[in-house]
Amino acid sequence: MFEEQLRKKQQLVEEELHRILDIDEKPEIIYEAMRYSVFAGGKRLRPVLCLSSCELLGGDLNKALPVACAIELIHTYSLIHDDLPAMDNDDLRRGKPTNHKVYGEAIAILAGDGLLNLGYEVLVRYALENPQDYERILKATNEIARASGCKGIIGGQVVDILSQNTKISYEELKFMHEHKTGALIEASVCAGAYIAGATEEDIKVLREYANLIGFAFQIKDDILNVIGEEEKLGKKVGSDKEKGKSTFVNIFGLEKSQEMVRELTQNAIRILDRFGKKAQFLKELSNYLIERVN
Repeated sequence: MFEEQLRKKQQLVEEELHRILDIDEKPEIIYEAMRYSVFAGGKRLRPVLCLSSCELLGGDLNKALPVACAIELIHTYSLIHDDLPAMDNDDLRRGKPTNHKVYGEAIAILAGDGLLNLGYEVLVRYALENPQDYERILKATNEIARASGCKGIIGGQVVDILSQNTKISYEELKFMHEHKTGALIEASVCAGAYIAGATEEDIKVLREYANLIGFAFQIKDDILNVIGEEEKLGKKVGSDKEKGKSTFVNIFGLEKSQEMVRELTQNAIRILDRFGKKAQFLKELSNYLIERVN
């Protein structure tokens, strides 16, 4: 049942992303490069979280869909830039050559820029075409914009770059991942909730849930970088150590890190109890995230 619901949501997102990126304009190369990374095989976690939080509060999935897709476009931009030689210098992403390996650094940078801007085009156009939902869409957009900027992805990436080959504290590591990874996960959950007409109390509770699963998600990533299978992970195992990155496994060890993931996820699931049976999918999704192999 869960897997069927997950596939349905992923398929909704996939179809809408294809519609959004069905662009036949010049210069063709930039749209080709944008599509290359968007359709490289992502799990669509963030848009699924957006759709699911909307559904949790009785909202219409179709109303959350443009917002969910905008989040995925912005997330993909961040991955393209994250892989660049000046950043993490990765050759593989999801088992395929990274964007700059296929199109060169200049086009990869511009493809990332294009996806970032296209994400906001989708959001602004959606608001203009639906004035009756304007305030809800604006609140969702504000969440996404904050998470994508210096208080989110960019700020976290800066700390990541500055902390390579240096020993950082747990607090600094947590700050980095709350921004680089956690912020957009939080925004995905809250944006979907806003589209459903969430109260501020709803947002407060769901923000707490999202913070916990975002934290667990990153620790799991650190674990997979040590014990994952390269074929399933789609990138080189052990790359964090090679690059001198600080990780939860470095600080706490493998066993303690695995324990942290379980505890954070259990706490996140408990928070959802207040929503009753309606939260079942999100609870199962939370468990799915800690059992993943990529």
